[in-house]
Amino acid sequence: MSTSSAALLAPGTRAGVEAHSPLLPVTRAMFDQLMVPCYAPAAFIPVRAAGSRVWDQQGRMYIDFASGVAVTSLGHCHPAIVKVLTEQAHTLWHVSNWMTNEPALRLAAKLIDATFAERVFLCNSGAEANEAALKLARRYAHDHYGPEKFRVISTLNAFHGRTLFTVSAGGQAKYSSGFGPPPTGFTHIRYNDVAGLEAAFAEEGGDDVCAVILEPMQGEGGMIPGTPEFLSAARRLCDEHDALLIFDEIQSGMGRTGALFSYMQKGVVPNILTSAKGLGGGFPIGAMVTTTEIAGAFSVGVHGSTFGGNPLACAVAGAVFDLINTVEVLDGVKARHALFMEGLRTINARREVFSDIRGEGVWLGCELAEAWRGKAMDVMRAAGDAGLMVLVAGPDVVRIAPSLVISLDEILEGLARLETALGKALV
Repeated sequence: MSTSSAALLAPGTRAGVEAHSPLLPVTRAMFDQLMVPCYAPAAFIPVRAAGSRVWDQQGRMYIDFASGVAVTSLGHCHPAIVKVLTEQAHTLWHVSNWMTNEPALRLAAKLIDATFAERVFLCNSGAEANEAALKLARRYAHDHYGPEKFRVISTLNAFHGRTLFTVSAGGQAKYSSGFGPPPTGFTHIRYNDVAGLEAAFAEEGGDDVCAVILEPMQGEGGMIPGTPEFLSAARRLCDEHDALLIFDEIQSGMGRTGALFSYMQKGVVPNILTSAKGLGGGFPIGAMVTTTEIAGAFSVGVHGSTFGGNPLACAVAGAVFDLINTVEVLDGVKARHALFMEGLRTINARREVFSDIRGEGVWLGCELAEAWRGKAMDVMRAAGDAGLMVLVAGPDVVRIAPSLVISLDEILEGLARLETALGKALV
C-alpha cells in the first residue's frame, strides 16, 4: 500500500483492506466488499440527476419511474428546494430538542393547517413515524382504559417499517422472522376483508383493541387500493370500541394519489396519520400527526428523536409541502394518472402481459399475467437495461411511482422503454 493510500486509513483500519478515497474509482463491486449485505443494488451507479432523468457513471440517461421508492416527489434537484436547502445550510443545521427552531414550527403549522391534525411529532423516517404512532396508541389506551387494552389490528402483507415493532405490525414473516421473540399483541387480517376485521374485533369483545393501523392503499402488498367499505368499517369499529385508527400514509401521502393525503379522497378521517418519503422530497424526514387529546399521552420524556425536527430537514420539507399543496400540482397528478393508464393499457393490448393495471394518481401497479407470475424482478432488471427505473411490489407486480411533476414527454419515453423491457424479460 502506498504512503498516500495508507494515510487515508482511519486509526484501527485492518491491514489488507483497501481504503477507498472519494478520489479513487468507485465500482459496484465495492458494495459487496464494504457494505452490510441488506440490499442487492443494480449494476449501474447513478451519479447525477435532474427532474425525472438520472445519469450513471458512464453517462447513460435513465427515465425515473421509481423516485427512490416514492421519495423524490418533485424530481431530483428541484431548484426551489435546492435554494431553500442552501439558504438553511448557511443559517442553522441542528439544535437538540432541548430547544425548538423556526423551520420545524413552520412545517408543523403547515401540516396542521392542511389536515385534521392539531399536534405534530417530527422524526427521520417512515419507520420512526409509525413506531411513534403505535407507541402513542398504546400509551393513550393504557392511560385512558388500562394496561389490558393494547392489541393492534393490522393487515397481512402490509409494510410499516423495519423496526422490530413495525415489522411485527406489518404482517410479513420474511421481514420479522429470525430476530427472536417479537412484540406481542398483533392480529393480522386480509386487506379489504370487512368480515375479517369484524371478527378480529369480536375477539375478547374488542375491549383489548387499542388501534387499527392501515395503509389507505397497500403499496408493497401489491398496490391494492383500500375499498370504501373496508376503510369505513375500520372507522366505525374503532369508534364503537374506543380504539384509534392509524393511517400509514408514508407512501400514499404528499400528493402521490392526487390529494395532499389519500384519506382526503376516502371520506374517512384517522385519529393518527404518518408521513415520510415524499414529505422531504429526498431529504430524510418523517412526521406523525394527531389531535391534541391523543397527543397528550406523550408527556415530556416519554418519546423523542435526536434528529427529529432538524432545521435542514424541516426547511426542505416546508418548501416541498408548499410546492405540492397546490391545485396545479395535485390536478397535474390526476392528468398524469390518465396518461399512464392509457399508455399501460395500450402496451398491454399489444403484449398481453398484465392481468390488472391499478392504482391512484402516480402510484400504479401492473400485475403480471399468469404466464409471467414471479417475474417482476426480471422486468425491473430489464427496465434498467432499457434505461428505465421502476420498482416491484412483491414478485408479481411492477410498481410505478414517478415524480408528481414528471413531464408528459418523459412519461411517454419511459413507457416506450418499459415496453422494450417487457419484450426482453417476458419471453
